[in-house]
Amino acid sequence: MPTDATDTVADLSGRLVHWLHRLMPAGPRLDRLTADLTAAFATDRTPLDEAACRAVQDCAQRHSRHLELHFESASTARPDDEPAGWPPADPAAARAHGGGVTGVRRLDDGTAVVTLDALESAVVALPYVGAAFTLAAGAPRLVLDLRGNGGGDPATVAAVAGRLLGDDARHLSDVVYRDRRRQWWTPDRPDGTTFTGPVAVLVGPRTYSSAEALAYHLQARRRVTVVGEPTRGAADHVTPIRLTRQVFGILPEAYVLDAATGGNWEGTGVVPDVASPAEKALEAALQV
Repeated sequence: MPTDATDTVADLSGRLVHWLHRLMPAGPRLDRLTADLTAAFATDRTPLDEAACRAVQDCAQRHSRHLELHFESASTARPDDEPAGWPPADPAAARAHGGGVTGVRRLDDGTAVVTLDALESAVVALPYVGAAFTLAAGAPRLVLDLRGNGGGDPATVAAVAGRLLGDDARHLSDVVYRDRRRQWWTPDRPDGTTFTGPVAVLVGPRTYSSAEALAYHLQARRRVTVVGEPTRGAADHVTPIRLTRQVFGILPEAYVLDAATGGNWEGTGVVPDVASPAEKALEAALQV
């Protein structure tokens, strides 16, 4: 890739294909993704701009919905040679947002509505999640609102799922990397501390990534009724990579296999049990 001339679309595509081969598990999806990128952009010497970056992203997202490319026109940052990984979470920022819990309320009929707008690092989030479920204890039913949740920590997914799936640990998923496999389980809980009443989960187009995982795992075990619109369909685990001086990428490095279904929500999203416009999902859930 040039370092003293304007980067081109072909430079971005070539660098992206290089990193995908380094990061993703081998298989037909990787082969299709890299073949499509090469066919579409390998000879395109157009200077990079935001529209071209979006075109490359759109091509890649036909195979991985979580792959993101961000164009930063003023950047002169050096492209990565090795994965840097995610920066440490900022505990103060997470606490300032209540660990992702943005609302807990009781409706007139006693229904508890918990709004979870992020899945912050479990180290910070779990006290807030625990407080929300303590406030919901004894409710005749629970509504978990994930409509604005853009994802986050898989450990927080497991902890929230455990609040609904039972006191004993449950196997949620395997995350398959190129060179290893990691299992995610709900934690063991003290006897009688999970919520056992009916649960509705609200989803929509803004429900993304690990928030989709939470809804999918609960739906797959028939523990909840999912209400709203299909989610975005991003089931890969991702890592940040500086691809070119001006393009920062969020690239897939693993895929999820739900322990109950053997599949995931990539491309399709989590499909609601009860279809409703996202903005009307709470009202629809209360009619179930």
